[in-house]
Amino acid sequence: MIAADRPDRRSRKLLTIDASGNVRDLPCRELASLFSPGDLVVANDAATLPASLPGTHLTSGERIEFRLAGWVSLTDPSRFFALAFGAGDHRTPTEDRAAPPVLSAGDRLALGPLAARIERLVGHPRLVALRFLGSREAILQGMAYHGRPIQYAHVPEPLALWDVWTPIAGEPVAFEPPSAGFVLDWRTLAAWRRRGVRFATLTHAAGISSTGDPALDLRLPFDEPYRIPQVTALAVNQRKLDGGRIIAIGTTVVRALESAAAGDGKVRAGHGLAVGRIGRETRLRIVDAILTGVHQAGDSHFELLEAFVERAALRHISGLAVERGYRTHEFGDFMLVEHKAPSPAAAS
Repeated sequence: MIAADRPDRRSRKLLTIDASGNVRDLPCRELASLFSPGDLVVANDAATLPASLPGTHLTSGERIEFRLAGWVSLTDPSRFFALAFGAGDHRTPTEDRAAPPVLSAGDRLALGPLAARIERLVGHPRLVALRFLGSREAILQGMAYHGRPIQYAHVPEPLALWDVWTPIAGEPVAFEPPSAGFVLDWRTLAAWRRRGVRFATLTHAAGISSTGDPALDLRLPFDEPYRIPQVTALAVNQRKLDGGRIIAIGTTVVRALESAAAGDGKVRAGHGLAVGRIGRETRLRIVDAILTGVHQAGDSHFELLEAFVERAALRHISGLAVERGYRTHEFGDFMLVEHKAPSPAAAS
């Protein structure tokens, strides 16, 4: 597939796979016409933090970069899980980055204007829990001043923070963008409203997509906190009762809604924690379709799609995406996948 390398080159192609396995190529402007009155579209409104923080490992005096990868607790904004890299930047592929200095609990860090301390290692020499010193306001100001968005070698030019914010970005809690939300625009939302398609949001702290280490990548996605507003929970539960479809904009929305589903099949409002992977053994209880980016076999996002589409069909669809030049990664093209296509059909 072709990697999307810049936000100003975002492509606008859409591959749709309906519940019978029929595949169509559409421009994204057709998205507004694909849903029916009574359907509910749910998107993640999390804004993305400038979560790449270069600095100095004061214990050794060596250069280091920390990529914040998760919240220890959303109620304590000073504590994060983070991945450490040695000297270098995003232009080097993540898997080729230099190792950081040896890390230990108690090590002190200077990350621009921010001071931090390693609390503990988390099952790997590069994955740590760290605590920033100072107030929430000082920590967020320090990040805004010194940090940069996490990015990878397929995007060679430095990203600005607004490049990784979707049109509905609100509370800054994500570590990488909930990039399926890039498909949204106000014309589409207005068209859905006119058609009787409902729209709602939740907030999910989207985590990192790659650690650069195969063993650590097997642990992705890390546990991710979310918050579902009461109005969203009520809308989801009413749509399910009325027989309307629930369409998730992105994998984070699937994780949040399925994690929040109680034994009676209703979504509970409030804070929660999405844990573990969703895959082909998962029985989806809430989400009927997903609009997502074009993912590559082997990553956790691709595995999640196997909850919607049988593996053979998904591999066939991925092959079509390759043939048709669909762009991968966060600034790429999109797929709308209904649950559940039993077998691939000839493309129209």
